[in-house]
Amino acid sequence: MKRVIYPGTFDPITNGHMDIIKRAAAIFDEVIVAVALSAQKNPMFDIATRVEMAKRATQTIENVRIKSFDTLLVNFCHQENAKIIIRGLRAVSDFEYELQMGYANQSLDSDIETLYLMPSLQNAFISSSVVRAILRFKGDVSHLVPPAIIPLLESR
Repeated sequence: MKRVIYPGTFDPITNGHMDIIKRAAAIFDEVIVAVALSAQKNPMFDIATRVEMAKRATQTIENVRIKSFDTLLVNFCHQENAKIIIRGLRAVSDFEYELQMGYANQSLDSDIETLYLMPSLQNAFISSSVVRAILRFKGDVSHLVPPAIIPLLESR
């Protein structure tokens, strides 16, 4: 069974994330969406809310599981018996950071591979940062996030 980890803060989960999740789910037997605590990033939503958003957004994709983690990603991969990390690349600006992280993870465990998937063009501009900026000013983000999480965004 090929199990992959798709890690991120998912603050909040977006249609761009969903694009990557659906692509990974079509390729691999199981996708674990790993929601990072990421306290250093000072997320807008607490970990429980971010996990719930991811669960709601992915509830119709059978081979996707949601788990939170607060450890080195490589250690989480060991815990989940996964040898592949999935990351999304939207633009050249993502590449340098993602390449550095991929090399860092491989330096910790040379058996772990990082694969990069690109979202479709319609989702390439979407980021959690853009969604949070719009939310701060009470703007409409319904076209940027999965419909299932709208009630959680509105309750904030």
